Amino acid sequence: MEDKRKIITRLRPIDDMFMEKLFESKEVCEEVLRTILEMPDLKVVKVTPQNSIRNLQGRSVRLDALCKREDGSYCNIEVQKQNKENHIKRVRYNTSCITANITEPGEKFEKVPDVYMIYITNFDIFKGKKTVYHVDSIIRETGEMVENGLHEIYVNTKVDDGSTIAELMKCFKQTEVNHKKFPRLSERIKYFKQDEEGVTNMCQIVDEYARKYAKKAVKEAQMETKIETIISLLKKGLLTLKDAAAELEISEEKLKETYLAS
Repeated sequence: MEDKRKIITRLRPIDDMFMEKLFESKEVCEEVLRTILEMPDLKVVKVTPQNSIRNLQGRSVRLDALCKREDGSYCNIEVQKQNKENHIKRVRYNTSCITANITEPGEKFEKVPDVYMIYITNFDIFKGKKTVYHVDSIIRETGEMVENGLHEIYVNTKVDDGSTIAELMKCFKQTEVNHKKFPRLSERIKYFKQDEEGVTNMCQIVDEYARKYAKKAVKEAQMETKIETIISLLKKGLLTLKDAAAELEISEEKLKETYLAS
């Protein structure tokens, strides 16, 4: 229990397991969205934290916090700490899945709800030294903006431009928050770190994550052993390149490039 409490004291809002609990609160999500979208009257009527939705092929998308607003539009708050993938295409994929998921079959296109993607990163995604980037659809020939109901807002904790949004991003990287501009976030952080009920709740989350990542580590170790065995058999001539690629579920070119290049 003492070890778990130490882990909890080090958690920040940008950390996945802590963010999951913070974003269960409609009030916290509302406060974050009001700040980032600069809409002080914005109202959130429903929050679905850590929600999974699927596309037509069955691939699952994990959403951090999907919020429905009073005006019928949806806001998804996504937090990414690692810069290890194509985030722009991830946003494209996730927003398309959200749109399909929240739209009723046969509904007219003018009734498709607006979707706001709030993509928070631990790094300056566009390297423009801005805290916030708004990505819009523009007609190249005229410079006119096209309103298609999709709003992409990229926010980062890396750049401090002195704005209120940058102040919020600073809070996302702190273990303790007591900010008068963000009372809901401050209160909820305090609840999970200082209130006995909140701490007990977080201890259960720490347990769940420990089990989850233990299983992941075992699976990765098993996969590593499988790869080593297949490459060994391939090099000894006991397995064809085609069969080895099939076993690893990758192309023959990828196999050669990744495991046989040296």
